[in-house]
Order: sequence, then structure tokens, then C-alpha cells
Amino acid sequence: MNKYKEYFPLLKEQQNIAYLDNAATTQKPLCVIETVRDYYEHKNANPLRGLYALSQAATDTYEEARQKIATFIGAAKASEIIYTRNASESLNLLGYSLSELALKEGDEILISIMEHHSNMLPWQQAAAHKKAKLVYLYPDKNGYITLEECRKKITPRTKILSLTQVSNVLGTEQDLKNIIALAHEHNIIVSVDGAQGIPHLPVNVQELDCDFYSFSGHKIYGPMGIGILYGKEKYLEKMPPFLTGGEMIDFVDEQSATYAELPYKFEAGTQNVAGAAGLAAAIDFVKEIGYDTIATREKMLGVKLGKALRALPYVTLYGDDDLEKHHGVFSFNIEGIHPHDVSSLMDEGDVAIRGGHHCAQPLMRYLGCGFCCRASIAFYNDEADIEKFIERIKYIKEYFYGK
Repeated sequence: MNKYKEYFPLLKEQQNIAYLDNAATTQKPLCVIETVRDYYEHKNANPLRGLYALSQAATDTYEEARQKIATFIGAAKASEIIYTRNASESLNLLGYSLSELALKEGDEILISIMEHHSNMLPWQQAAAHKKAKLVYLYPDKNGYITLEECRKKITPRTKILSLTQVSNVLGTEQDLKNIIALAHEHNIIVSVDGAQGIPHLPVNVQELDCDFYSFSGHKIYGPMGIGILYGKEKYLEKMPPFLTGGEMIDFVDEQSATYAELPYKFEAGTQNVAGAAGLAAAIDFVKEIGYDTIATREKMLGVKLGKALRALPYVTLYGDDDLEKHHGVFSFNIEGIHPHDVSSLMDEGDVAIRGGHHCAQPLMRYLGCGFCCRASIAFYNDEADIEKFIERIKYIKEYFYGK
């Protein structure tokens, strides 16, 4: 077992598993698990609401984590960090609240055909609710949204652009900085779905100049049930709340209410303090490992996996021809074999991959495949995992068609 797997209790306990479903969720290092446990054992109380010491300790944990997250992604203020359950909730919050602020009948929302359903359905609903139009960007043959495509689709009615940072199917990283700059030239508000980006790439939201950025804790070695929405203060201040009740109020009478200041206006009800603490611990862990190490290992392993897949004539590999640009995501099909059969037989050989449409059905149809298999790498994977995966592909082909 390589030294990086030593950090992860599940991988130490189940050394037979080649875990290659990291785009769905990453394994959790011991430091994250211990942080969550420590909170419940020693600090558990309802934050923000109590004047007693335990509640204050919970509040401190909650707010210190918020500041750590803000610093990690380069936000100007901690109050620009909104806690959610996951990136899906962050994007749903935006779909509702930002559309109330920025859209009117006849306006246009620009997204790409590559979006995860979580960055598609909220905008479909927003367009229907506001009688706006949803307009799609289409990638080039390698999976990139070009500036030319953006220029073709931007009109005076375009008010919002929401775009993935890294595709969960193709692994391609979009040219966000230039796309955002172009959008801002036309006074378009830009939201970035960073769920697949931040596990692999350092992020500075001020350098990108995105107006919103969303991600999930569980994809960056943190706990499930905690997500982040970053937003520029100038928009968050004006947006209406998405959920109501609990600490998001300032004053309530029988017929009306006023809302709390940022960020609490968007954080209704009792929050996931243990999840926030766990995400802060995951951030410390990522910083300790270093994005350079993460990128180097994932590129090395990805090239090995991609070359092995390309050497098999019965396998179709999707995405950029440059294997180093897949950011750990390799989607493929074995000729004549359904991805569900592939993933089931992989599991019988202790290899964990994903098979299906990957919450990206429009992209699947655009690629002309309907569904596919996906192997996704984290830095803790190793060459033994890749070799086991490739041997299993050969076995599956022989299982169906013989040698």
C-alpha cells in the first residue's frame, strides 16, 4: 500500500479495493473523521443561539471553519461564504434567489450542454418561473467551450452565465478567466460549478473574478452533507433568502419579517457544524499534501490509465486527446457491453467505477453514447489500482466475447 493510502482508514482496512469512483465522492482521511468525532464528543451544541460555553464553542468552530474556507478560495470576506448541504443546494439557492434579483421576462440564461443536472435543472426552473430563455453552449471536439462559442450565444438579453469548472464526464477544465472576463464586458453575472474543479485545482475566486462559486465538501476529502456557496457581497446583499426560519431572521411579527445580515440570511435552521469543522480539516489536509503533489500524481496515473485504454481496440475513450488534461476523469465504453454490466463485473473483481449517464444526460446524447463508464482518480490511487482496473476490462471483454 502506498504511503498516501495510509491516511485513509477505509483504504487501509479494505486493501483489496481499487477505488476509482472519486468523481462521485472521495475517501476521508483520518484527520477529517477525528475532527467530526471530536466535535460531537466535546463541543456539540446549537451554534449562534446559546450564551453558555458549549454553544459558544460550537459557534467558534463554525465561524473559524468559515474563515478558513474563505481564505482557501480567496474570498474577500468570510461573510461571502454561505454554508449549504452540497453544491446541488448551492446551485438551487442561486437558481431561485439570483433569478429573483436578476431576471425578467424575455431574459436569457447561458449554460453549457456539459453541465451536471445540478447546474441545469435549477436554471430550467428559473427560466420557466421568470419566463426567460435557457440558451446552451456546445463544446469543441475535445470538450472545451470556446470564446467564439460564447460570443455567438451572448446577446443583450443574456443576464446570467453558469458554467462548470471541470466536466464530471470529460474532465476538461474550461477557460474560466477569459470566459468570465468576456461575460463581464456584457454585464453578465457568472456562476461557476466548482464541484469537480476544487479537488484537483487551486481556486482563487477574486483572481477568477467569478460572481459565485459552488462546491461540495465530500468531493475534496471532507464529510458528506456540507457544501459551500461563495458569492460577491454586492449580489448576496440584494438576493432574497432561499430557505426561511431559525437564525436567518432579524425580527418577526405576525405579518412580516426582516432578515439577518450576511451570511446568516441564507443559513436557515440548525447548521451542520461538525461538517463545517470536517471540511476545514479537509482543507488543512489538502494544503499539507499540496496541489502540486495532487496534480503530479493524478496526471501520472491518468496518463497510464488513458494509454492502457487506448491500446484496447474495443474501448472508446471520451474527452481531450491530451491525457494530462482529464483531471482524473476517464469516461469510456466497451463495445457492445452496457456500462451497468461493466460496473457490476468490475465490482466482482473489487474495482469500483461508475456506469450510467453521470447526471449529464444531455451531454451523453450530445456525445452520441447515451451512457458510459467512468473511472476517476484521486492522488491516493496507485499503479496497482490502474493495473487491476485494466486487467478487469480485459476479463469483461473475454467474459462476453471470448478470447
